[in-house]
Amino acid sequence: MTILQAIILGIVQGLTEFLPISSSAHLVLVPALLGWQIPEDFNFIFDVIVQMGTLIAVIIFFWKDLVEIFTAMVNGIRSKTPFAEPEARLGWLVVLATVPAGIIGLLIKPLVESAFSSPTATALMLVVTAVILFVGERIGKQTRSLSALTWVDALWIGLAQALAIFPGISRSGATISAGLVRGVKRVGSARFSFLMLIPIMIASSLLEVKDFMTMPGLSAYLPALIAGVVAAGIVGYLAIRWLLGYLGHHTLYIFSIYCLVVALIVLIVLNV
Repeated sequence: MTILQAIILGIVQGLTEFLPISSSAHLVLVPALLGWQIPEDFNFIFDVIVQMGTLIAVIIFFWKDLVEIFTAMVNGIRSKTPFAEPEARLGWLVVLATVPAGIIGLLIKPLVESAFSSPTATALMLVVTAVILFVGERIGKQTRSLSALTWVDALWIGLAQALAIFPGISRSGATISAGLVRGVKRVGSARFSFLMLIPIMIASSLLEVKDFMTMPGLSAYLPALIAGVVAAGIVGYLAIRWLLGYLGHHTLYIFSIYCLVVALIVLIVLNV
């Protein structure tokens, strides 16, 4: 992988991790459509490591919220009233929502890795994302704020995040749509979705550290990896800021249409 390729994929990652159009799908499909020959074992590791850029972006963007949440959780534990403060309660709901994806990810990791080598399967999953976005927007009542979230809501949204383990199913799209189905407003669903990304991204990156450190020829790939992470971080921060503003006044339908169109184009191109 060249540095230019890494930067392009980093930009793709930064945009599509937070926009509900599946970053994993685009990281599979862009190299396939451009004819890039990237080693399969390195491709999966790159896709995981480049998430560090978007992880840094979401931490910086929500830094103030994270400090308040962490402080409230610690104070709640000390006072033996862990759910008394709204910020602490939100933090524990984020932790709860992370559990389903963590468990399922550990159980089916080999299957997921194999899916990363199939552009056709990824395109089909992108169709699933389009349906999820459409259904979430169609039936969501949007009558509840983020502060009204319950543990049932958190588990439901966490299960939606678990679906996004497969490339092609947007993590942000699935979780935001799951929040909409539970009646949560778009912006509140998006904020919870982005907060949920932090622990799952940290966990997935740590799981790949061993494979990454033992990868043959690691030093040769480092410049490309660093370039990809930096590009993903800068673009990711801008994508979060834009999307939260956009969802305050617009629906998810445009993203649903985009996913469907991209999937159809890919299926046609790859099978002609």
